[in-house]
Amino acid sequence: MREPLILPLVAVALGVLTGRLFGFSVWESAWPVAAFLVLALAARGKFLTSTCVALALFFTGVLAEAWHRPGPPPEIDVGSVAVGSRETVTLSGCVVEPTVFSNDREQFTLELDSSDPYLKARARVTLALDDNTVAAAGTPVPQRLDYGQRVEIEARPRRPHNFNNPGSFDYAAYLARQHIFWTAAMPRGSAVRVLPGRCGWRFMAAVFGLRIAAVDRIERLYGSDDRSSQAAYSTGMLEATLIGETSKLEKIWTQNFRRTGTFHALVISGLHVTVLAGVLLFLLRLCALPEIPALAFTVAAAWVYALVSGFAAPVVRAAGGFTLYAVVRFFFRRGRVLNLLAAVALVYILWDPEQMFDASFQLSILCVAVIGALARPLLESTSAPLVRSAREVSNVEIDPHLEPRAAQFRVEMRLIAETIGLWTRLPVRWALEAVAFAARIALFAFEMAVISAVVQIGLALPMAVYFHRVSPSGLTANMLIVPLLSGVVPLGFASIFSGWRWIARITAWMLRVSGNIADWHARLEPSWRIADPPLWLAVACLGALIVMALALRKQETGTPLHRDPAAENTAENVVTPACGRGDLRGWRWATAGPALAAVLATFSLLVWHPFAPAITLKTLELTAIDVGQGDSLLVAFPDGHAMLVDGGGVLQFGAPGKTQRKPSLDTGEDIVSPYLWSRGIRRIDVLVVTHAHEDHAGGAGALIENFRPREVWVGASPPAGVLERAARFQVPVIEMRASEPFAYGGAVIQILSPPAGYVPTKNLNNDSLAFRITYGERSFLLTGDMERPMESRLLAGGIELHADVLKVGHHGSKTSTTQPFLDAIAPSISIISDGFENSFGHPHRDVLARLAGRGAAVLRTDLDGLVTVRTDGRRLTMDTMLWRGESAWWYGERGFNWALASDW
Repeated sequence: MREPLILPLVAVALGVLTGRLFGFSVWESAWPVAAFLVLALAARGKFLTSTCVALALFFTGVLAEAWHRPGPPPEIDVGSVAVGSRETVTLSGCVVEPTVFSNDREQFTLELDSSDPYLKARARVTLALDDNTVAAAGTPVPQRLDYGQRVEIEARPRRPHNFNNPGSFDYAAYLARQHIFWTAAMPRGSAVRVLPGRCGWRFMAAVFGLRIAAVDRIERLYGSDDRSSQAAYSTGMLEATLIGETSKLEKIWTQNFRRTGTFHALVISGLHVTVLAGVLLFLLRLCALPEIPALAFTVAAAWVYALVSGFAAPVVRAAGGFTLYAVVRFFFRRGRVLNLLAAVALVYILWDPEQMFDASFQLSILCVAVIGALARPLLESTSAPLVRSAREVSNVEIDPHLEPRAAQFRVEMRLIAETIGLWTRLPVRWALEAVAFAARIALFAFEMAVISAVVQIGLALPMAVYFHRVSPSGLTANMLIVPLLSGVVPLGFASIFSGWRWIARITAWMLRVSGNIADWHARLEPSWRIADPPLWLAVACLGALIVMALALRKQETGTPLHRDPAAENTAENVVTPACGRGDLRGWRWATAGPALAAVLATFSLLVWHPFAPAITLKTLELTAIDVGQGDSLLVAFPDGHAMLVDGGGVLQFGAPGKTQRKPSLDTGEDIVSPYLWSRGIRRIDVLVVTHAHEDHAGGAGALIENFRPREVWVGASPPAGVLERAARFQVPVIEMRASEPFAYGGAVIQILSPPAGYVPTKNLNNDSLAFRITYGERSFLLTGDMERPMESRLLAGGIELHADVLKVGHHGSKTSTTQPFLDAIAPSISIISDGFENSFGHPHRDVLARLAGRGAAVLRTDLDGLVTVRTDGRRLTMDTMLWRGESAWWYGERGFNWALASDW
């Protein structure tokens, strides 16, 4: 086998997956490894030996997963004060990530003091800067903390909390892999007390010193004190590109890079290591340094860069791959892309099995794999011989040693050059160099197009699963942006080391051009988004790619490279494959043709997604999505119609008129949309925006763009942003008022509020659009943020309010869900959508007491995660994402799925 490490990688990866699914202990995983290794040594026969080795590798993966499986998180010893109680406690420890200033706050990472020297328990500390700590120009007066300082702070620690919806990002686990188990908010206006003594490693202190020096130099080069100028863009983008410092990045700067599939070239990644290593290696060889010492120096520089850039996983993987390549070259072996890739993946999976389930790891590995398995054979069969033949075109002695089409290509270039010479009176030698240069440019563009197309198709599945995008414009956007941003990397570092502003200006110009290209492509990019594919289609996509790779591999010659001893240092000694069999004209389409058809068919199904969403017909469903302190409700109707009530959002506070930074989290894009896509929903029929508060309407804009609702229903105070986005996408907006019951989606809807003729007030909560849905014998009541005055008005109007399921108003605030209103509804189940340990104290204890007095089951998104209630018109069933042991009696013996009898 030319890539003998591929099958061991597959065996170990399957073992890690098995261990994760079944949770074997270390002992249960270790003894099979030893047993199969002994059997492999004692076995007679190649098949039996290979089988035992494969099983030993499989259980090695199981063992690695069990060995690295995280245990229970550590606890903070603060006496009687419980973490998460919003009490301020004193914390002390070592600064392991220096201070980063971002707009109106500073942030650093603190490794807490512990009696266990091997325990790494860290907290990410945030301090909001008030007006007294902000200079007139808007930049913070720094209390900069360096790596290795011992400090003491007053802060409110809390555990990181996920948005508990199916398929959501596990933010708590992401932080735990960095040994960060708490976030700690310091009171506004407080200060850090620096303690005597140092901690940490001196080497890491030097590394962070380099990082801080690079940040300072970039800010001086671009004069970033003026945050409103183009300097802010150049500073933030260059810091993110060169050293992975993203604190100054604005989402609006990067959104079109994401839309066009070119974000990987902007943020720090393995591409940056490759570019820097290539430039450094070229310069060292230019200085006549031998290959092996030059490789060794470059490897050391790659690892230093990985440390300075924050030890980002893609950079570490690239540095590891380059190290392995240097080792291969030291032993005078020819490196094979897939074998090197398998070796790097094996090392990192065994070192940290959790990486195998990380989107970044999967995309990095798959990107290199499709280039090595698909793009390289295609290029070797098409353009590679022509690229090699475009060197030393004037040397006719090389032609007989090339394959026929390559030799013919050289002859044709000479004929073109002679023709140009006759027309223009230029020397033929000059014309020939110009023709050869133009040919190399054209071939380079062709190869970039092939690689870009192959990567787009090869990464379509993970891009659809993780980002719900496949970017057609990425085909040309990558061809233009990747070379530009690759040039930014060496030029950016050159400006940092030299301090020359003219290089910095060129670098900033290249960043702006890259951004303009991304913006232009984004305008052409189709706005469709892709729902999660069914499992069988995902398996079919992966299988089609593997079959295609095997078909292309079968077309390769596998013959030793041709080398003419008499033509040393000439073009044919640069990797020349044997003639003929690699040519696309010689493909055996009986194998390659069906494989290509399967790849294109599965790719088309993935993008088109002609599959029905996961909505149960003849059932009315109400799902409260966990969006934190906000509301977003999915209503699925018996005939399959889908209605979304509100899109969540992030409340912002501050002095009137003060410019506020837009939150980095878009609830509609980052939380609600992924949940809908996880259920295969690509289109919603109605988007209801109950009122204009950000925690209800903030995510509506992204939902209009992603799902193109057929209608938008609004209450008495429609948000201007929602109206603008609806007009942009030509979605009709209907202002709803109290109405008689009307049929919709196989159920009956009655709008209860706002009443006809209602005049909006300063209290936007009472502007909420409230309505009742009835299906068979059961009904749901959705009240938005309606408060006591509007509840009293509904009671006075004598409207039928009884509902089996109540979406509690205003997140359980004491201003809503009054006792008379609750008595009129008499719910069996109540749903409260609120944020975990929110600062408002929702739900209020009085509201909980009133619900308990009515005997209503209480489901809360802060404690239960996503909550779903369904009815077939007679029975009610409910599911929750989480399970609370202290409230298990609400759920019955089946855990978190139970049925309410029809007489409730």
